Amino acid sequence: MIYITGDTHGAYNDLVNRLAPYSPSPSDTVIVAGDFGFIWSPADTRSLEQVKALPYTVAFVDGNHENFDMLGTFPVEEWHGGNIHRISDNVIHLMRGQLFEIEGKTIFAMGGAYSVDKMMRKEGRSWWRAELPSDEEYRTAAATLEKCGYKMDCIITHTLPSSAIIRLVQQPDIHDMELTGFLEWLYRKAEFKMWFGGHFHEDRQITDDICELYESVREIE
Repeated sequence: MIYITGDTHGAYNDLVNRLAPYSPSPSDTVIVAGDFGFIWSPADTRSLEQVKALPYTVAFVDGNHENFDMLGTFPVEEWHGGNIHRISDNVIHLMRGQLFEIEGKTIFAMGGAYSVDKMMRKEGRSWWRAELPSDEEYRTAAATLEKCGYKMDCIITHTLPSSAIIRLVQQPDIHDMELTGFLEWLYRKAEFKMWFGGHFHEDRQITDDICELYESVREIE
């Protein structure tokens, strides 16, 4: 079984409490839709060690509140058809623009978002420029999408297509428009069953095929 939930921000108890009603087994995969937050401080990895001890796989797309310098130190491997950062045996970062096949389901992953609170953060300590995709990551995503013919079962991102953000009664931030515009283009072009995002801290089915997640958990059978 594949389970998807929203931002965790490094809160271990929050993560396990969300999943407790589902009792994930060792063969299951939990995917966090960005702002994973357990890879944050090299000096304090206690919460990450707790996640590593969980009996199931925990994968995540990156959000905007991640330590990208630290994340980039982990080895890149191929996993289920796409590239990942291998954090541990059971903790996995789904890299941007990659397609994965998990339990027979094809999942396109594209992390990243703009931090509206970056003026209150310090670069290299609580904010990183890599929060938004690079030109190379967009090229990787385009190549992946071309290869799969723009067909997948599921799309998991952190932020959302611009039209979905407007439905949340929020105007897309001008600094985010390259990414949200790319996601809007993908939304209109791709053939998929469901799109899951985080970032906005709401639990809401925005359209028939776009779901915003925060504390809720959705299953993909």
